[in-house]
Amino acid sequence: MILSTLAAATGDIGMAAGHIRYADLGIGPVALDLGFFQLKWYSLAYIAGILVGWWYLLKLLDQPGAPMARRHADDFVFYATLGIILGGRLGYAIFYAPEMFLDPVKILRLWDGGMSFHGGVIGTMIGIILLARKHGLNWLRVHDYVACCTPFGLFFGRLANFVNGELWGRPSDVPWAIVFPRTVAGGLDPARHPSQLYEAGLEGIVLFAVLWFLFWKTDARYQPGKLVGTFLLGYGLSRFFVEFWREPDAQLTEFAQTTGLHMGQWLTLPMLAGGIYLIATAKRRRVRVEPIAGTESVA
Repeated sequence: MILSTLAAATGDIGMAAGHIRYADLGIGPVALDLGFFQLKWYSLAYIAGILVGWWYLLKLLDQPGAPMARRHADDFVFYATLGIILGGRLGYAIFYAPEMFLDPVKILRLWDGGMSFHGGVIGTMIGIILLARKHGLNWLRVHDYVACCTPFGLFFGRLANFVNGELWGRPSDVPWAIVFPRTVAGGLDPARHPSQLYEAGLEGIVLFAVLWFLFWKTDARYQPGKLVGTFLLGYGLSRFFVEFWREPDAQLTEFAQTTGLHMGQWLTLPMLAGGIYLIATAKRRRVRVEPIAGTESVA
């Protein structure tokens, strides 16, 4: 009763302040509806992230000192797609919805939603290791190049979260707060932080800019682990920071209250530690890359 009253009061404040209503934006989860077939924005986000990331990876591989050839990049798309989908789905079941294992068929129902970025990262890492072992590549340097492309997928994915009206932020009265529907059971919906857009900006745009600078303006690509370490640290800090303005998953609200941190924040801690380690030790792994023709070393 008390919670419903507070939620209603917060909702009144949000709407009285003239906040934007999600319903008035004219957006929704479905991008194309043909009646017998629906194409959802979330699916398009995955496709766009993979295709744009692949295109950018080819641009990076055109530069001196690339750790693999273009043909390897074509194979990698297959490994990455499997890693993202399988790892993301299993990660969601393990970290956020373990009850799905009681009915394993639910894990296969990808159209019901539910993907974990951390699980997708693990899946992609396994894919990279398998690809590197198959072709005799330096797996850490391949990770560096792939890390530079990952912000595209993060950016499109967070935009899709916003369009879907999911993973919204905490109630707020800031001018840019948005009233998302069905966020409070049995009460008025309060205006909330559009935390999806915060993450799209930090994990997508800012992180891409940092990695772009390190790749194109420094010799970071000749220090195995530095770029992927920067990605892990940058993503970890961004996610940890934004979670303070993001509403925890409904099934993990008690967990967040008990531990003091959201599940997403706990999962970033190993990423932060790993990122710091890789950056700190990158120089000792510096490699000298010889050009295909001539005698002058590239690095």
